Amino acid sequence: MQDDVVSYFLRLIAIDSESKNERGMVDVLKLDLEELGATVEEDKAHKHSDGNAGNLYAYIPGKIAKKPLLFCAHCDTVTPGNGIKAKIENGRIFTDGNTILGGDDKSGIAEIMIALKSVIDSGIDHAPIEILFTISEEIGLIGAKCFNKAKIQAEFGYAFDGQQVGELTIGAPSQNSFIITIYGKESHAGVEPEKGLNAIKIAAEAIVAMPMGRIDFETTCNVGKIIGGTATNIVPNQVTIKGEARSHNKHKLAQVSADIRHAVERTVARYNNEIGKADFSFVMETEYDAFFIPEDAAAVKLAQSALRQLDIPFTTGKGGGGSDANILNTPELQMIIVGTGMNRVHTVAEDIQVEQLHQGVLFVEEMIRQYSEA
Repeated sequence: MQDDVVSYFLRLIAIDSESKNERGMVDVLKLDLEELGATVEEDKAHKHSDGNAGNLYAYIPGKIAKKPLLFCAHCDTVTPGNGIKAKIENGRIFTDGNTILGGDDKSGIAEIMIALKSVIDSGIDHAPIEILFTISEEIGLIGAKCFNKAKIQAEFGYAFDGQQVGELTIGAPSQNSFIITIYGKESHAGVEPEKGLNAIKIAAEAIVAMPMGRIDFETTCNVGKIIGGTATNIVPNQVTIKGEARSHNKHKLAQVSADIRHAVERTVARYNNEIGKADFSFVMETEYDAFFIPEDAAAVKLAQSALRQLDIPFTTGKGGGGSDANILNTPELQMIIVGTGMNRVHTVAEDIQVEQLHQGVLFVEEMIRQYSEA
């Protein structure tokens, strides 16, 4: 495998790996990890995602008798992520504007892999290292949810899935997802609209009554998808609403979730008259739970110390998004999220600075060095 992080990153983003199609990435990473002397296992998580590849877990033995240090990143990208054509100008890597770049999360993978190669090639004594590369993170953290966490021996680790190198995310919210279907009554929109109950109208009124956007400093809610109607000349009898609510506070999340349901109940109840009776179905599911790691925890202190040694500015705080760290965190395993340099992710304007990739490699190397020497 390459020694240079930029070359390796370009190699990875040239591999198509939208969610459920991570086979190419997993095959390459498996060979590269084995080349580094790792014992590598692929699980069957893809059977739960209808994908074509499983999570990769790797173990690199060390000469220092300590618990392993864990590094995690995900193999999949959002769409449009096929046929990526990258350019480098003035120290910046970007695409031709037709696809994402794939820095989320291939920048994290590249930084981890090149740092591991550098440490191993140097011959220095180091503690054992565990690596977890997950699948289908972008479509619901499926790989992490299906991974057998009992395999992990580390007491703490790092999910490389944030913005700038030096960003340390020590807390993330819980997320509830909801699917609401509103049932009205069909009729001809031009001949007898008064005999119908317009499901889209009912849904719109329910959405207006819901809590929405930024609820407070740690709670949000969003409707992101509405599906319904068949033709403009038909009063629609069904519409589906899909959305989510997030909060760092479980009681606030429960209240917002209840408020969403109550908004639907009250709205639908108003459409029970001589024309007919509206109805609804409501499904609310928890996607992942919140986590918070104190600043004096070993994972945070090691990351801060490494960044300080490298003279890389850092910030420590809570984030608003979910990641594999939400799933992997347990009382026995503390995970924080760290930045990799990615910018404007999930858009065709995505880019990354070459310097950030190099800093990410140094960050991993320094954490391994300090952890091994402590």
